[in-house]
Amino acid sequence: MKPIMSDSDIPYTGKELRSHFNYAAFGVSGDSISAFSGPCDVPTENLVDMADRAAGETIKSDRMVHFIVELYGRGLEDAVLYQRILINIIKDVLKSLRDNDKPSVWRSGDDLYAVSNGEKRKLSVSIATVSPVSALVHAGVNVTYAGAPVAAAGLVDLCIDENEFKDRVLALFAEECSSIDSARVKVRGVS
Repeated sequence: MKPIMSDSDIPYTGKELRSHFNYAAFGVSGDSISAFSGPCDVPTENLVDMADRAAGETIKSDRMVHFIVELYGRGLEDAVLYQRILINIIKDVLKSLRDNDKPSVWRSGDDLYAVSNGEKRKLSVSIATVSPVSALVHAGVNVTYAGAPVAAAGLVDLCIDENEFKDRVLALFAEECSSIDSARVKVRGVS
């Protein structure tokens, strides 16, 4: 798993969730995870979630940290499992970096939430899908809640630096994937 961190602001429109995005955008081939910041504006027609698409929803935020994972030769179930691993790592990093007096963070499915001003607010968006050659995951974490169409919270509410956040998530996800690969090849088959 090759981690990629970009310092450039890159808007996310949903079209970035495609095979070879990390290769085209950052020159890194093979299994990879990229992290970049930028606005999010996913119109209904770019949504991968068919229920959200049927409901005419959109995804918007003035600024998010985006992660795009690509795993070659994997199916949809693998994409969903790696998505859940990524979301759990993001949750753990958020909890480790936030000030103790800031809102708690929790996961429900593939979504992360925090309480801000006494209200449950959404911190993230995420989706897993497949292309003809790979499993793909996008996870976006609000930096600020501005522009979001739902009650949202962001890294600013938790007093978390977005670059430190990206660094830690990339390192831990790459480490977890390496550990999975090692566990997969160190055992013998049984009959």
